[in-house]
Amino acid sequence: MPIPNDHGYVLERLARLICKFNLGRITAEAVNLSRTAIVDTIGVTVAGVIEPCATNLMRTPGVATAPGVCSILGTAKKTSALDATFINGTASHALDYDDFSQPMGGHQSAPLVAPLMAIAEERALSGRDVINSYIVGIETEIRLARCVNFFHYDIGWHPTATLGVFGATAAVGHMIGLNEHKLAIAMAIAASFASGIKANFGTMVKPLHVGQCGRNGLLAALMADAGYDANPAALEHKQGFLNTFNGPGNFDIGAIFENWADPMEIVSPTMGLKQFPCCGSTHPAIAMALKLRQEENIQPEDIADVQIMPHRRRLPHTDNPDPLTSLAAKFSVQYAVARALVQGAVRLGDFEGDAHFDPAVRSVMQKSRAFPHPDMPDDSPEQFGAEVIVTLKNGRVHARRVNSLIGRGGDNPLSSEELWEKFSDCAKRVLPTERYTEAFSLLNQLERVDDVRKITALLSV
Repeated sequence: MPIPNDHGYVLERLARLICKFNLGRITAEAVNLSRTAIVDTIGVTVAGVIEPCATNLMRTPGVATAPGVCSILGTAKKTSALDATFINGTASHALDYDDFSQPMGGHQSAPLVAPLMAIAEERALSGRDVINSYIVGIETEIRLARCVNFFHYDIGWHPTATLGVFGATAAVGHMIGLNEHKLAIAMAIAASFASGIKANFGTMVKPLHVGQCGRNGLLAALMADAGYDANPAALEHKQGFLNTFNGPGNFDIGAIFENWADPMEIVSPTMGLKQFPCCGSTHPAIAMALKLRQEENIQPEDIADVQIMPHRRRLPHTDNPDPLTSLAAKFSVQYAVARALVQGAVRLGDFEGDAHFDPAVRSVMQKSRAFPHPDMPDDSPEQFGAEVIVTLKNGRVHARRVNSLIGRGGDNPLSSEELWEKFSDCAKRVLPTERYTEAFSLLNQLERVDDVRKITALLSV
């Protein structure tokens, strides 16, 4: 075990900041952005509970059989906080429609919302309790991401899971009132729970990563509260998380602590909500394809060639010119762009059944090439850029480029109408109109809801 520095081990320092976090510094903007992200995550969770990755999980022996009062959203099932987190967390990422973050290289809200809602439901906590602890979880996981990325992301780890487990632990630890020592131990436990590789993108295992990391974060906090021990040097130890997952010299511990929560990560413009139900790395190219179709009145039968040039980091997991399953289609930039050019929209139904075999879309895909943009450097602060160039059969060439498009964030937020449109489109898959309408109304005043069970009751069938 290494000798601690003057300020303690990394996790001890981190726990100290979390426990001393001044809730009075949370601005109205931070509350608004947090509420919107939580509403969005709950909407996609309800929609995702009927997906095979969630239904197969519920059929797995021993899963969701523990007694408890916590809801599996979109169902009539009640179970333990751990099992509800496992299923709801998996469902929240089932459609790959949940929000995402550039510095995290993944999805920041899905690891947090399921465990926080489960504990809040179990203990009859308030909506403001959920928001406060959510903000703490966001700060923790994004700061760790700044420490390890983009090396961590590039070598194949799935940061949503490998870093989300720390965010979930911190958020739950804050919610249940762990002291500095127990919170440091909880995050040390989480260091041994961290897992998730990008090789499983495009399969049911990717959303499983989220359910597992949320459950593990909750479990780590509960274990520490019960008296479990762990090595508080688990991050910086020579065989700890940072040296094992990234390797010596490939992380920056200072990035965790520099100007902690000043400003808070939740108000950063590098986080955004999804407009399309597929991998966030495809979104800049989708948006440019939609602009081309709308502004140039491009018709699919007139297309001769399509060049798709995202930032290099957007391609290793989305360069799939022949997706054979609906899940694989979510990780095919060729399919997503072709779908946008053919129908002028990208919707939930485009990733269901055999939609990815649509002949008109396949025809455009066969004319498409995807390769890294030559003028978007790896070290650019803008990692979510793309250019789409369409050559028509008459020889005309049209192009649209965006240097940074991270969903819809604080600088370009979803309107209340747009948020409702997405939420209702998701919720109507499993819930009656009157229930999800009332739930949406309560969620939009989450900070004033005195008992989260008023919401979860409406999200059950």
